[in-house]
Amino acid sequence: MPRLRARRAKRWMGVVTDSTGNGARNAGRGQGGPGPRGRLPTPGPRSAAAGWSPEPIHTPFERDGLAVRIAPFAVVAVLAELSLALPPGPASMLDTVLSVVLLAATAGAVFLPWDRLPAWAPVTVPLLYTMSVLPLLLAAGGTASGVGVVLFIPLAWTTLFHRPWESACVVAGILVVLFVTSLLPDEAPADFIIRRLLFWGLLTSMIAVAAHGLRARIRRSQEATARLQGRLRELSILQDRDRIASSLQDNVVQRLFAAGLSLQGIGLLVARPPEVSQRIDAVVHNLDEAIRLLRQSIFGLEHGLPEQGLRRSILDVSNELTPALGLVPEIALEGPIDTDVPPQVAGQLLATLREVLSHSGSAARATRVAVAVVARAGEVSLTVTDNGRRWSARTSADGIRLATLRNRARRLGGTLEVTSGEQGSSSLTWRVPVTTPARHGRPDEPPATREPTAS
Repeated sequence: MPRLRARRAKRWMGVVTDSTGNGARNAGRGQGGPGPRGRLPTPGPRSAAAGWSPEPIHTPFERDGLAVRIAPFAVVAVLAELSLALPPGPASMLDTVLSVVLLAATAGAVFLPWDRLPAWAPVTVPLLYTMSVLPLLLAAGGTASGVGVVLFIPLAWTTLFHRPWESACVVAGILVVLFVTSLLPDEAPADFIIRRLLFWGLLTSMIAVAAHGLRARIRRSQEATARLQGRLRELSILQDRDRIASSLQDNVVQRLFAAGLSLQGIGLLVARPPEVSQRIDAVVHNLDEAIRLLRQSIFGLEHGLPEQGLRRSILDVSNELTPALGLVPEIALEGPIDTDVPPQVAGQLLATLREVLSHSGSAARATRVAVAVVARAGEVSLTVTDNGRRWSARTSADGIRLATLRNRARRLGGTLEVTSGEQGSSSLTWRVPVTTPARHGRPDEPPATREPTAS
């Protein structure tokens, strides 16, 4: 399994798209690109918000979900072989045996170690089945047997799971089978052979072109959706920051400043013992400090999204693992995640998110994955919900280790819960308490302007 994943990772091509219009600001900082051989590409610093979405090239015979993909085709192929038993029986027992042997060889080839074979090798499986149809048609009595429709089986498989050139090879194989069956056992007229090959070639080519075009449109739609989601997340965060900064500047800071001046004025107008004077001065000093911290926060809010932070890291991990998931996860972030989650907890949360997502999506036969990170009421929680296999069923030797995740949460005083929801969905929630860190000025922040107070 690790070798299969390594080979799958080699086949991704990362395309980092900066839709924020900040190309000049990002120049020289590394926009990401194809990573080292055998590794996923590394997205640039703003790739998560921009909707980084590599274009995958899937291996058709990956073990995950293989039985579900191949079952309909196998059923039709077996029924075609069983149809030879209908009266008056097969025309040739030798062709019947040869057809069964080739079909069995096709089924066995599906389970070859494709991660060790060349990239072109998977096309041999649909071609092998196409060749197995030749003795099947001869055993059924030739062109008038009614079994020729099974030639659409390898064509349908390649248009769904292979590359366009592989579908072209299968179309050529179908035409070869039709040409041979037109000559055996009795040679058909030349005009019949020409018309047959012409219209079969046109029909199969149209099906292949339409199917691959539809797949390309779906892929482009998914990439556009990922970019749009990233842009919407960024715009939502920027809008919230502008609103909060404006509210703090217009209301909170002014009221605190007015309260400090009023308190100082009262202290100057009335006689007071020394201990009362010290208390008033301490309150005024605390108000000044609160104003300074608020203005630092407003400065940070008004200067766009931070380049580094837990929110950004969560989006980066999500986009990095999107190719392995086989779908775009839904991300929901709530609360002061960047400010209230300490670095130690943030690191463990990201490690847990990476571990859980690595065993979700296509690895768990899930078609929907949702990630929610919430920071409030003195705790932070990570919830991953999908409609794949139960989490307890994913604890194989190379699968997710729930005990490790649970111990990771316990070391931080937290818990790990696994629950089942409606319609076959299941959720994994990793929750730990957090202590709001003190918000001191950062070295890269400009010094806050201190409001003048009366002495």
